Amino acid sequence: MRQSRTSNRTIALGLLLGVVFIYFIYSISSTSITSSDLRQRLSDAAADNPLSPPTSAFRKQADSLNSHGGVHRPPPVVHYQLNNLTASPNPAAKNEKVLILTPLARFYPEYWANLLALNYPHEHISLGFITPKTKEGNEATTALQEAIKITQSGPEEDRFQSITILRQDIESPLISQEEKERHKMENQRVRRAAMSRARNSLLFTTIGPSTSWVLWLDSDIVETPPTLIQDLASHDKSIIVPNCYQRYLKDDGTPDVRPYDYNSWRDSDTAQQLAAQMGPDDILLEGYAEMPTYRTLMAMLANTGPNGDPRRLMPLDGVGGTALLVKAEVHRDGAMFPAFPFYHLIETEGFAKMARRLGFESWGLPDYLVYHYNE
Repeated sequence: MRQSRTSNRTIALGLLLGVVFIYFIYSISSTSITSSDLRQRLSDAAADNPLSPPTSAFRKQADSLNSHGGVHRPPPVVHYQLNNLTASPNPAAKNEKVLILTPLARFYPEYWANLLALNYPHEHISLGFITPKTKEGNEATTALQEAIKITQSGPEEDRFQSITILRQDIESPLISQEEKERHKMENQRVRRAAMSRARNSLLFTTIGPSTSWVLWLDSDIVETPPTLIQDLASHDKSIIVPNCYQRYLKDDGTPDVRPYDYNSWRDSDTAQQLAAQMGPDDILLEGYAEMPTYRTLMAMLANTGPNGDPRRLMPLDGVGGTALLVKAEVHRDGAMFPAFPFYHLIETEGFAKMARRLGFESWGLPDYLVYHYNE
């Protein structure tokens, strides 16, 4: 008895669906990342010598593996092809390495919690900290080490690729790190010069041959979108900074936000005229009534309402360092944080000027907000 044509089609369709189902199940099992797979990938990326780049996780090996006949193995000779290094608008898709650097005088648990909440793959993030050798710095270092111990012994997917802690080898110019004391105008030059030295020491010690991006994140930034790295990198700018605001309660108890960092700006004729009249060791400062520059401040241009566009860009001549994403090539080409008057600018604002002289432009996101701790 001959089967009907419809029956033959039904059998063929069933076989086809079966093949597709088997392929689907196989593809899921072959592409999913298990904890053992992740552990192996982290192990493969680990350094095998103390002199390897600091952005490679170092796992100390047994002496028998590091020596031969009682003589320790020499450090490896490795060639790095930096021309193949990318810093793309989609860094996670290309497994690009991000180095997050934080000068840390105080430890805020909210900062660490926000850092852990960043959803860029932690296996591609290295952390670097520098703390002052003061009583407050010692307390901050102890708290930081405790937080690191908990994180790095926790789930593999939460661990960072590597973490470096430096102790600052210069004395802090300020007696106290209280916000009021830090922001006194008369303290700005010595404070920001010391901060520049700390930033440069941290940068030059920790940047590795595989670093694609450097994210400068202040220790008192306690709230950012979890997609901070991806959002900033998606603009494909050499230097980009969001707007730093602060949450607070108004007199009637109503929650609100206000500008905090005034160091991201467009220059003005007034500021340039002031600079022309200054001595070689004088610096321009922003945000002080005693020195009106009439610059265009990004902090004052934010649209904090529902119509704000977090992707709106504006060109900048000066940048703040509360949350600053930099393509690593900018630093490798020589842009650092001047601890001296550089065209009458210092620290992060001087960095933007130096980068501009090297051919790199700075950009800001007026409506993309990150939040500073409210003391």
